[in-house]
Amino acid sequence: MKIAIAQLNPTIGDIKNNLKQIKETVNIAEKKGAKLILTPELSLCGYPPKDLLLNKNFLGQMKKELEQFAQEINPQISVLIGIAVINDNAEKEGKKTLYNSSALIRNGKIETFFHKRLLPTYDVFEEDRYFSAGNEANYFYLDDVKIGVTICEDLWNQEDFWGKKNYTTNPVKDLVNLDVDLIVNLSASPYVVQKQQVREKMLIYLSKQYKKSLIYVNQVGGNDDLIFDGNSFVVDKKGNIINKAKNFQQDLIYVDYCKKNQDLISENKINLVNITKEEEIYQALVLGVKDYAKKCGFKQAIIGLSGGIDSALVATIAVSALGKDNVLGVLMPSPYSSAHSITDAEQLVNNLSIKSEKLPIQEVMKSYDSTLHPLFKNTEFGIAEENLQSRIRGTLLMAIANKFGYLLLSTGNKSEMAVGYCTLYGDMNGGLAVIADLPKTQVFSLCHWLNQEKEIIPHNILTKPPSAELKPDQKDQDSLPPYEILDDILERYINHHQSVTEIENSGHDLDTINKVIKLVVRAEFKRKQAPPGLKITDRAFGTGWKMPIASRWI
Repeated sequence: MKIAIAQLNPTIGDIKNNLKQIKETVNIAEKKGAKLILTPELSLCGYPPKDLLLNKNFLGQMKKELEQFAQEINPQISVLIGIAVINDNAEKEGKKTLYNSSALIRNGKIETFFHKRLLPTYDVFEEDRYFSAGNEANYFYLDDVKIGVTICEDLWNQEDFWGKKNYTTNPVKDLVNLDVDLIVNLSASPYVVQKQQVREKMLIYLSKQYKKSLIYVNQVGGNDDLIFDGNSFVVDKKGNIINKAKNFQQDLIYVDYCKKNQDLISENKINLVNITKEEEIYQALVLGVKDYAKKCGFKQAIIGLSGGIDSALVATIAVSALGKDNVLGVLMPSPYSSAHSITDAEQLVNNLSIKSEKLPIQEVMKSYDSTLHPLFKNTEFGIAEENLQSRIRGTLLMAIANKFGYLLLSTGNKSEMAVGYCTLYGDMNGGLAVIADLPKTQVFSLCHWLNQEKEIIPHNILTKPPSAELKPDQKDQDSLPPYEILDDILERYINHHQSVTEIENSGHDLDTINKVIKLVVRAEFKRKQAPPGLKITDRAFGTGWKMPIASRWI
């Protein structure tokens, strides 16, 4: 029995086109002889649909379109499609009104729904806001093969693998107790750096523990701040990965269930060599930009080029995502811009072969100074005047973006976003913050990786001290600890929730720790007003970051 694993890239809310994509995939798989086609979690509406799930028309259209689809495909083909369905007993049972489900399509109809049993509420997940948990083990028969069905989180509760139990229910163990022949998992698992290695270890462990083969099908693509890496794969009951889909792109792969061996087999020879951390991050960010632009209706992007490393990296990612002809770099030198910053930006433009414009801002600065002089006279030059430069640049970039329909890409990194070393309504302007989850040290690492074969990021950008250049001879380290120290403190505080004492015990200076944490707390109001930032870690400033603005806690 041939099984097709359809690694799809749905657009949230675009039910008709998502279903069209599924239908085209089913037609291809049918010609290859597939009897069962698997699609990702909520593949009909895209994940995560968020409060679209509160719209009854949205839910009604999903079911209507799916019923029509069931009548159009070969009745001998079985398809599992992710869908949200109404819980008819919600009011009586005192539960949420929906289920996160998988619909089994065959014989010209929706035969049944299988409901997700474990509903995550951590990080970016808010599934208990919308869904009731299913309370039955899910399985069906196909050609006398008993197939257990799980949905994403249903796999992630193996106590002896994790060393803890997050839920009272273990859907995998329940299916094993029912003696299923294989287990399939429909997922929409967001990308985090090197998360695929964890997924593979977990499924290998489960297959060896229970002597069951498993199929994992994951969504791919970017949806707002979330990136889905795909990386669908198949594990036989001996714990061998026997087939694997591509990462960061749509794919369709196949396996066969052999009744004689009671196991999954694959004709494909697969290469399981893992790519480097830097290559993985770069591919993820490229996909995030590409899909954000496409799904929001943008074809071209604009970037302010300062001659610094952050804007250089964002411009390079934009070229990979959208093509060099669709990226505009704008240089906006001020009297405080060093000569090498201008030449570095120009060299980057040449290296990337992108279009560019130069808009000096000195005269605009004078106009602002003149207008503000009656109010600012007899005061010292300070942060307000420095930030005016950034806000002038931000206004110019937004004007160009508005005029020509460009997507403005913000260039701030995670270190700056964490401590507020960025200007609200200035360099924070934009529709998407590309590297907002990338610490400064990782920015440098990624740029060095990009330059392995040829110079893409100009050498001087990699070697000069980082500077905002908003006043004479300014350096980032005038205001901040060295980035190696800053990023380690931030990693411990933000990602690992370490206390001041724990961070101090790791070797950091107490005064520096307290200064950094105070900056993080004070900058919350800025982060709340920032554009969405592509998530690549398990603790990003975005959907999963829920901190108060008015807070005294450090």
